[in-house]
Amino acid sequence: MRKLLNTIYITNEAAYLSLDGENIVCKIDGDEKLRIPFDNVESVVCFSYVGCSPALMGKCVSKTIPISFISPQGKFLAKVYGETKGNVFLRVAQIDCFRDNGLQLAQNTMAAKFSNTRQLIRRTLHDNPNLREDEEIKAVLEVLSQGIHKVFAAQSLEEVIGIEGNCAQNYFSIFNKLITNQRVHFTFELRTKRPPLDPVNAMLSFVYTLATNEFAAALETVGLDSYIGFCHALRSGRNSLACDLVEEARCIVERFVITLLNLQIIGEEDFEEQISGAVWLNDEGRKKVLTKWQEKKRTDMIHPYLKQKIPFGLLPYIQSNLLAKYVRGDIDEYPSYLMK
Repeated sequence: MRKLLNTIYITNEAAYLSLDGENIVCKIDGDEKLRIPFDNVESVVCFSYVGCSPALMGKCVSKTIPISFISPQGKFLAKVYGETKGNVFLRVAQIDCFRDNGLQLAQNTMAAKFSNTRQLIRRTLHDNPNLREDEEIKAVLEVLSQGIHKVFAAQSLEEVIGIEGNCAQNYFSIFNKLITNQRVHFTFELRTKRPPLDPVNAMLSFVYTLATNEFAAALETVGLDSYIGFCHALRSGRNSLACDLVEEARCIVERFVITLLNLQIIGEEDFEEQISGAVWLNDEGRKKVLTKWQEKKRTDMIHPYLKQKIPFGLLPYIQSNLLAKYVRGDIDEYPSYLMK
């Protein structure tokens, strides 16, 4: 059980929450592990199928404290909440905020994305000294560095998107060099999305989808509309705001895929090719990736803004909570995620 930004996150899948007077009590296998008073608790998020007692849910409803239930895999399941009093105003504020500050948010997000991408490449160079003098990699690092300055000088969202497209094209032109294990039989030439045409693209698309769903669940949890974004164009059925926030965290997905390949955790037997030429992870491949992704989410990180140790799996919830606070005016600027 973890308390961040006045939100309690129940990350143990066997945890059960109950009510004792003015306290929230967390039990695991019948043993009390922690109790927290209701004071200053804004919301509760449960990554557990065991759940909460009806008495606790009733108490939370009376205090307008939402309880969100998320599957251990990160899928939003349901929310227990009383009469809607605040979310409608938050969503109106979200629309107004994105109209007034959409360009600034997009600039900060893309600058964070470029910075994080540079960090990912530098990490590979640190581990592989033979790549440090590679001229193509040096050129891409320079393009990303210039991209950070260019997005802040951009005068329109369309200009920001154009800069992002150029940086992404350059980055993926050297992505295959980041797969440094010579025994890996897969090669990556260019990013193909719909459909992916090779195993590396298949893995990237699959894990990007996982991350996007987790951000969408987190946004739903804090009361923001994940379909109304500030950078990605509105499209029926697309979680545009989740796609926006994923931009900051793409480096995590890409590093995760690179690690699985370099460690040869995923092999040729984990993919299947369709008649159309599309390449997808098969059942066994998906199982391997999901298992490792869950392990990754349980590892700890120091959040660069909060300066607190959190599991990686809570990053979407922290960023969504920070964005909600910015929309409400509680903080002056939304702090994009920056990888250290």
